[in-house]
Amino acid sequence: MKALSQKRRHPFAFVALLLLGLLLTGGLYAAATTVNQAQASNTPDGFSSEQVEEGERLFVANCASCHGMNAEGSDAGPSLVGVGAASVEFQVGTGRMPMQMQGPQAQQKPPQFNEEQTSQLAAYVASLGAGPGIPDDEWLDVDQGDPARGGELFRINCAMCHNAAGAGGALTEGKYAPSLHGVDEVHIYTAMTTGPQNMPVFNDANIPPEDKRDIIAFLKTYEQQGSPGGFSLGFLGPVSEGLLIWTLGLALLIGSMVWLTSRSS
Repeated sequence: MKALSQKRRHPFAFVALLLLGLLLTGGLYAAATTVNQAQASNTPDGFSSEQVEEGERLFVANCASCHGMNAEGSDAGPSLVGVGAASVEFQVGTGRMPMQMQGPQAQQKPPQFNEEQTSQLAAYVASLGAGPGIPDDEWLDVDQGDPARGGELFRINCAMCHNAAGAGGALTEGKYAPSLHGVDEVHIYTAMTTGPQNMPVFNDANIPPEDKRDIIAFLKTYEQQGSPGGFSLGFLGPVSEGLLIWTLGLALLIGSMVWLTSRSS
């Protein structure tokens, strides 16, 4: 006992305890710093950690039943890991998600979430993995776009489904390409970068941002022109116009014959 007591009072005992305390403190600080850096790395550019946290709460309450608690996907909904903030902006911003019922494809309806909540959901989904982001305002400014060139690009890449006038059209198995009239610029852009429903993905390698802006400029210019010839007839071109003329002309012809026959008798 006397020997142990002497060792405790060794002049270097205090120094050893101090070094041990510093090592423990440094280790805990390094571990906490690593955790904070890991959390910070999961915060996507353009969003804050608070937005990610609020978005996770909204996701668990409204989306997890189909997409899984960690957005890993389930039989009722696909995985959202890596779809990016652009996918949330399009699907939630247009009201397509959450879906009201299962069907061939999600239908557009009034949005369930406001802009702030949509941004929070986008922040959370973007934190799960790299994916297309929400475009900068410069790529949505149609005043800087070239409508003529955008019309050419649209007819090459989009008109076969959406109609040359952007009025939409029927696809197979009850699916359809929606009308692009009245759609916000950001939703047209994010649709191109994410490829929702049956639409192919047009990334920046396929259609650069400036070309996407030109396409949006064409659609907005066409939308502003309206229908100078009168009834739009669904913007289906000569098919609907010819059908109307044939039906109306045939009805007038039959009506005239009936009238003339009744006069002669």
